[in-house]
Amino acid sequence: MSNEVLTKIKDIAEDIYTRIKHVEQPVVTSPLRSLSNVSYDENIGYFQLQGKMKERTMTVSSIKTFAQTLRMMGLSKELIAQKDIATKREAYYVSKNWGDARFKEQVESDTVMDDVEAMLMVNREQMGFIPEEKGGDVAGSLVIVDKDQDSGEKIKIDCTKMGSGAYSVPSSVEELQFETKAKFILAIETAGMFQRLVKHNFWKKQNCILISLGGVPTRACRRFIRRLADDKKLPVYVFTDGDPYGYANIYRTLKVGSGNAAHINKYFCVPQARFFGITPQDIIDYKLPTHPLKDVDVKRLKDAIKNDPFIKAHKEWKKALEMQLKLKKRAEQQALAAWGLNYVMETYLPDKLKDPSKWLP
Repeated sequence: MSNEVLTKIKDIAEDIYTRIKHVEQPVVTSPLRSLSNVSYDENIGYFQLQGKMKERTMTVSSIKTFAQTLRMMGLSKELIAQKDIATKREAYYVSKNWGDARFKEQVESDTVMDDVEAMLMVNREQMGFIPEEKGGDVAGSLVIVDKDQDSGEKIKIDCTKMGSGAYSVPSSVEELQFETKAKFILAIETAGMFQRLVKHNFWKKQNCILISLGGVPTRACRRFIRRLADDKKLPVYVFTDGDPYGYANIYRTLKVGSGNAAHINKYFCVPQARFFGITPQDIIDYKLPTHPLKDVDVKRLKDAIKNDPFIKAHKEWKKALEMQLKLKKRAEQQALAAWGLNYVMETYLPDKLKDPSKWLP
C-alpha cells in the first residue's frame, strides 16, 4: 500500500508540474466530505461517497492553501520513504519550517491532511500520519498476536491475563492477528461501565470480548473491531447511553461511518454491529432514572430523522428517535445502577442477549 500511495502522490505532482509548464492553472480535486455527498445501501453496510467533488486551484486567494496541500503530500512522501510516522500534532509543528505556507492553528493542518487523505482515497495511517488519541481498551476471551519491533518475532498477548487492567489498542492494527473462541464482541461507550464488567469478569460468564469505546471510537478502535469481527466471524453488540449522541454519533459512526470520512468508511466501519444499549423503550420497561433532553439533543434527533441516510433507511431507528422526542428524556448506562450496582450484568445484559427483538439495527 505504501508504494501505491507514493505513486498517487507522484501522479498528482507530475500533473501539476505539466500544467504549470504549459502555462495552465494547476488544479487538485477531492471528494466533497459531507453528509450531503453520501448514500447508504443496507446491503453494502456503510456510507459511500456520491459524485460531488471540490477543486482547489492556484489563485491569488487560494495560493497558500494550495501550497500547504502540496507540502502535506511532500511530508507524507518523506514519511513513507523513511518508513517513519508523525502524529497530527507533529505534522502541524513541522509546517513551522514551511515559510509562508506554515499553519497558524492545528485545525488548519488537520483539515488539509483530511483533504489530502480524501484526494488520495487512502486513510491517513497509510500516509504515515497517526492519531494522538489511544485506540480503546480490550479485555476478555482473546489472544492478540503482535510482533517484536526489533526482532520481528511474534508476541502473544492474552487479554484474559491483564490483571486489573486491559490491553490498549495501538494506533496501527493492520499487522495484528487474533486467536479466540469468544461468542461475540461487546463494545461499550463508557470507561466506567467497561471497568465494572471487567471487574466482575462478565466476559468469562458470557464468553465474550469487551472493548471500551471511550465515546466516539477512534479510527484505530473501529478498525480493530472490524478486523477482529471479520477475521473471527463474530457478531458485534454496541452498548451506549440512551441519548441522541449515543445513537447518532457513537453507534452510527461505528456502524456506517460519517459523511466527513466517507472516502475511508469501508476500512473503519463495522456493518455487522447491532445496537445493544439503552433504547427509549428501555427507559420505560426498566423504569430508569432520566434527564430531560437538552435543546442540542432535540436538534440532533430532528436532524437525524430528517437528514441521516442511515436513520432514514431503518424504520426501527426512526420510530425509536421519534419515541425519544415524545418522551423528552434521555438515560445513561449508569442509570441501571438504580436497581443495584451489578443489575446491568445480572439482569439487563442477559435479558438483552436472550431477546434479539429488543435490539436495533
